Amino acid sequence: MNQLSNSEDNKLILETLLAGGILAYPTESVLGLGCDPDNEGAVQQLLTLKKRPIEKGLILVANTYSQLLPYVDDAKIPMQMRSEIFSSWPGPVTWLLPAAEQAPKWVTGNSDLIAVRVSQHLVVRQLCEQFGKPLVSTSANVSGKPPAINAKQLYQQFDESLYLVKGQVGGASKPSKIRHGNSGKTIRDN
Repeated sequence: MNQLSNSEDNKLILETLLAGGILAYPTESVLGLGCDPDNEGAVQQLLTLKKRPIEKGLILVANTYSQLLPYVDDAKIPMQMRSEIFSSWPGPVTWLLPAAEQAPKWVTGNSDLIAVRVSQHLVVRQLCEQFGKPLVSTSANVSGKPPAINAKQLYQQFDESLYLVKGQVGGASKPSKIRHGNSGKTIRDN
C-alpha cells in the first residue's frame, strides 16, 4: 500500500510535524527521515540522530515545485537549465539550486545553494501535500551506516518511538542523483 492509511494516522503525522517531531517514511529507494525545514530545533534533532554535521546541508523534498519557491531563488536559475531541471520532476533527481535569502542556514549548511527534489513517491507527495510545504529529507541511517529499507533496519539504528509512516519503499536501487543547477554537472550518481 503506497498511500497514507487513514485520518487518524494523518492527524498523528501532522501533529508530529507541527510539534517539531521527526518522521520516518518510505521514499523511492530507502526509508527517509524528515521534519519541518523551518523548525531549527527539529532539524538539529534530526542531525543529532544521524550524527551528521550541519555543514553538509540537507535535501528538501516536495510535492510540487511551487512548494519549494520560498526556499529557492527562482530568478537565479539559469534559463538554459530550467527545462532540464523541471522536466526531471517528479523524479529521482535532486538539484542544487540558488538558495533564497530566507532559506534556513540549518538546511543549506551555510551554502548559497539548496538541495531540492520533487518526489515521485506517492507517500512523500501526500506527506508534503498534507503538511502544505516541503520536508527535510535524508536517508534513515546513522552517518556511515547503510540506509534502512524496512522497519527492522530502522529500529536497529533508531529508537522505536520514531514514527514510521506506512507505505512501501519504491523500486529504485540507488538514492537520488544530485546535479548542479547552474552547470547540470552530476555531483552524486550512486
